[in-house]
Amino acid sequence: MFNDFGQMALVSIFSHLVFISLAWWALQAVRLDQVLKPNHVFQARLLYILLAVFLGSTVSNFFLDYLQWSRQLPLMFQ
Repeated sequence: MFNDFGQMALVSIFSHLVFISLAWWALQAVRLDQVLKPNHVFQARLLYILLAVFLGSTVSNFFLDYLQWSRQLPLMFQ
């Protein structure tokens, strides 16, 4: 049982890192520099990082919830 928790923790960490990286990559296609004030480079970079973490974590949580539900589904038929 504890081994399963360790595996799920490892999958969760890996999933979050992958989806945050994908969100960062996808956000590079968005031209937010036209919306942001000029000469606010640090704030723009921080905004990109926060958006990537928010989007990546949200998608990762959906993926992990779906994975958990699919693992629990056979328990309904026991």
